[in-house]
Amino acid sequence: GLLGTKPSWDLMKNCDTLLMVGSAFPYSEFLPKPGAARGVQIDIDGSRLSLRYPMEINMVGDSATTLRALLPMLTQKKESSWRRGIEQGLKEWWETLESRAMNSAEPLNPQRVFWELSPRLPDNAIITADSGSVANWFARDLKMRRGMKASLSGGLASLGAGTPYGLAGKMAYPDRTVIACMGDGAMQMNGLNVMITISKYWKEWSNPRLIVLVLNNRDLNQVTWEERIKLGAGKTESIQSIPDFPYHRYAELIGLKGIFVDSPDRVGAAWDEALSADRPVILEAYTDPNVPPLPPHITLEEAKHFVSMIPSEPELGSVLKNSAKELLASVLPGKH
Repeated sequence: GLLGTKPSWDLMKNCDTLLMVGSAFPYSEFLPKPGAARGVQIDIDGSRLSLRYPMEINMVGDSATTLRALLPMLTQKKESSWRRGIEQGLKEWWETLESRAMNSAEPLNPQRVFWELSPRLPDNAIITADSGSVANWFARDLKMRRGMKASLSGGLASLGAGTPYGLAGKMAYPDRTVIACMGDGAMQMNGLNVMITISKYWKEWSNPRLIVLVLNNRDLNQVTWEERIKLGAGKTESIQSIPDFPYHRYAELIGLKGIFVDSPDRVGAAWDEALSADRPVILEAYTDPNVPPLPPHITLEEAKHFVSMIPSEPELGSVLKNSAKELLASVLPGKH
């Protein structure tokens, strides 16, 4: 889907065994075709077993306890051509993502914001992301390392989770750096209110670093792209466009630090400034709403919908230009 990667698509569609642990995974269309893979599922709630896929073996139990009991029964296989293929696909995917992130946009490519953050993430960082197109870049462009924690809204449609998750993480682990990744729709819905709570408590934290990234694209962006590629309709401006708001100045108003960036050459320095700040930060990235979250596997139906939306798309020139750049980066990675 829009949050997915090509290696994960290949992994799921070509695996011979599917192990599902502690997940109800509602998106069954992305699982292997029934019968194509053997299925094993572990869940503490028996009602979830075989709900999304016909499993051969269903186990009710705590995931960690069950896995510890199963591990001694498994034999590690030697490196296989299938695994080497997945590893090569992953290497090529990272090259594609870098090429996409380096594409120019008006004024700033949102993928660049996450690509520059990834190598700068502190070892024990806690990263949260809201629903919307921000979740696409969070899921694709950040490389998580052992010791980090990451949270995304479980329902994936519950707009407004990013800042409450970030604040909760900071309250639980005040010594760790927290980064909450927000779209401007969620920020206007409840994120601004959460910043008031942050301004109340931040001086009690041993590490004051809590960074709220806001992608200011003046658009309810994920739904806009779903209109284009799921419905075959252009952007509905009356319900999708949202007000421009100076998020970085709001931070300063309540005693926090505000940083604004709208140039790709300034993104790295903006992250460095935010990560070294002596108080919580709103980092406002003024991004292009028309950079497409290309799915790793474009279906014929999605391609037809993209063509169908052309007559009714109010921002057609920008949409076509950015889409062409993204497709070219997918075919010729490294050709920035």
